[in-house]
Amino acid sequence: MINSLSDALEERGYTTLTPVQEAVTAPGLEGADLLVSAQTGSGKTVGFGLAIGSTLLGEDNLFGPAASPLALVVAPTRELAFQVMRELGWLYAKAGGRVVSCVGGMDMRDERRALERGAHIVVGTPGRLRDHIQRGSLDMGSLRAVVLDEADEMLDLGFREDLEFMLGEAPTGRRTLLFSATVPPMIATLAQHYQRDAIRVDTKSGGSQHADIAYQALNVAPQDVENAVINVLRYHEAPNAIVFANTRATVNRLTARFANRGFQVVSLSGELSQTERSHALQAMRDGRARVCVATDVAARGIDLPNLDLVIHAELPSNAEGLLHRSGRTGRAGRKGISALIVPSRATKRAERLLKTARVNAEWIAAPTAEEIRARDEERLLSDPTWAEEISDSEAAFAERLLASRDPRAIAAAYLRLYRTQHSAPEELSPAGARPTPKERTPFGDSAWVALSVGRKQGAEPRWLLPLLCRTGGLDRDAVGAIRMQEDETSVEISAAALPAFLEGLGPDGVIEKGIAVRRIDGPHGSAAATSPRETAEERPRDRKAPAPSAGDKPNPKIAMDVDRSSATAKPQKPPRRADAASKPPRDARPTKPAKFAAKSGRSVKAGKAGDASNTSKRFSPSSKPDRAKTRGSGPKRPSPASGKRGSR
Repeated sequence: MINSLSDALEERGYTTLTPVQEAVTAPGLEGADLLVSAQTGSGKTVGFGLAIGSTLLGEDNLFGPAASPLALVVAPTRELAFQVMRELGWLYAKAGGRVVSCVGGMDMRDERRALERGAHIVVGTPGRLRDHIQRGSLDMGSLRAVVLDEADEMLDLGFREDLEFMLGEAPTGRRTLLFSATVPPMIATLAQHYQRDAIRVDTKSGGSQHADIAYQALNVAPQDVENAVINVLRYHEAPNAIVFANTRATVNRLTARFANRGFQVVSLSGELSQTERSHALQAMRDGRARVCVATDVAARGIDLPNLDLVIHAELPSNAEGLLHRSGRTGRAGRKGISALIVPSRATKRAERLLKTARVNAEWIAAPTAEEIRARDEERLLSDPTWAEEISDSEAAFAERLLASRDPRAIAAAYLRLYRTQHSAPEELSPAGARPTPKERTPFGDSAWVALSVGRKQGAEPRWLLPLLCRTGGLDRDAVGAIRMQEDETSVEISAAALPAFLEGLGPDGVIEKGIAVRRIDGPHGSAAATSPRETAEERPRDRKAPAPSAGDKPNPKIAMDVDRSSATAKPQKPPRRADAASKPPRDARPTKPAKFAAKSGRSVKAGKAGDASNTSKRFSPSSKPDRAKTRGSGPKRPSPASGKRGSR
């Protein structure tokens, strides 16, 4: 192995190589094309970095000045490309290697300037790399090695044409390494066309998948799926955990609920921009967030350090999805847990999924609230804080505390304080239990208050109710209906408990999180008058604009039904047929002369045929003439010789 690379491994803390790293760096494989089957998290990034070392450096320990790239690494996603760039960056740092990324979603001008300054290794996604090649900013003439990382994923995502284009543009004498979790026929065909006498390297064991991952299947009641996820998070208290869901809507709902329960949580879904995704992943790496809720596509290629727990809030659609999800943990020799939340109705489906994936899962019950509290006590007793040296100021206060309080009271207070820093566990129903409807009892005399949060602010009754009880000194029985609106929430409170509740809020009427409380008359408060639905219901049905008078709307057809002695009399509606509900009234169909008037009315003068705009647009029942009175009396059809049909 090249000295600069071995020094980098030693500085990084590597004492031994993983099986895939040993396999691809075997002495007989130097310079050969490789088709490697390696599962996610096996250390293959460092593996192919070591494998191409001799191809790029030769007998030297250091790179020369950066110019055209010597190696091209293609990854299916932005996150995986950034991960590969970071790994190769520290691996080739002592050799003076310059690694540049070209990925979709980033500024292409910055990437072009970086390529112009020179690079030894370029890492990118297929579409962006092809754009740079076609624009002439990425020179492929000096390439010595091309690596396709997770080639099966790239083919599944539809990048076959881009891969074939890049391999066709690369020099024929380059070295090609394909890394893939599986080798389907498409991968074999790609290797046959673009590799020279490739050597197959299979580092996957023939037994069960992911030997470093403990699979658990938790059978729960259908209504307790989300509660079970919370209990699993609380039971393990992993430094980093990822929760998988199948849709963006589920991701958003779980993220909001976890945040309301006190978890430091971020989300990854297709609706996020690249900047938002980068910030979310950085928060997980920095420890500012401990839970990431993501969809399968959004989580492809991400690498989170110390990720010990993967939870499948919803079952994946196939075995490959299960393996890719679970492969986020148990990486590079670390142990991990993959927990499947299985509703009772999906047990058979989960069994088929595990069998297809060749995974042996332990079927267990979801952690109960009692088990979580017992686990909290064990964590508290094993906390390293107990072994820390006591300072003089701490010793003095401890003596004072022991003199004024009973030791049991001190211990109980410390336990309560510890539990307040963690989300309370959920009470779960038996796995086969169905939700029983609660009997509604009369609430009695009550009053309503409005809270200044609604659906837009992520408010939920499940956290508003404890908030009201805690800050307002209310019992749960004193709170009635909770009605959510967009920007406001109406809460029904027992009339007997309302005065003490309002008095406890103080003059500003603000409870925790800046939520303002005010007294209202009804469940909709001041918004009731402006509610579109209620306004429509309360509006009298007969509030219609009055029909125009004959003077406002001169029309000879209306004039037929107007009393000649009264110029201001309102037109009378013609009688309607009994079957008017099923077919338009006969009077609504204009007579033949009226139809001619509608077509040629634009040139008819007012006083004879009326305003043309009144006869050529629509016919209302209130303006239809009596057929018996108007037959043959309409305006005559203009002769073709006139050549005029009126003007707008």
